[in-house]
Amino acid sequence: MKHAPGAKNPLQFALALGLGCDRGTPAATINQAISEALAACGGQPSDVRAVASIDLKADEAGLLQVARERAWCIHFYPAADLAAVDVPNPSETVRRYTGSPSVSEAAALLAAGADKADLIVEKHKLRGPDGRNATISIAIIHP
Repeated sequence: MKHAPGAKNPLQFALALGLGCDRGTPAATINQAISEALAACGGQPSDVRAVASIDLKADEAGLLQVARERAWCIHFYPAADLAAVDVPNPSETVRRYTGSPSVSEAAALLAAGADKADLIVEKHKLRGPDGRNATISIAIIHP
């Protein structure tokens, strides 16, 4: 993590979030996963400049609710675009369900216009009380 000398907030970067979740994951679980992932890198919700996921989630109620509550516009990428991104943690299970070996990491990197060296949170996973999973990845957006 890079720190600006004398900065109060150690994170001096705009951030891109990549969001993945099980079908039917509640907004509360997604929000908690986002908060944990941001805390892990010293980020704040105000640092978020881009949010993305896979187009299969364009109708996902929990994701859409989170976006509304946080006034974020989510960009949804096709599986083929996500599959073309080099990520540190590809998953064959994710590929079977989505057509891409990565959703959250690839979406964060595409939204940031970055490569995997700029991924500062890799696949932060949270299983909610109902057993549904949310996965958040965070990448730095360079000016």
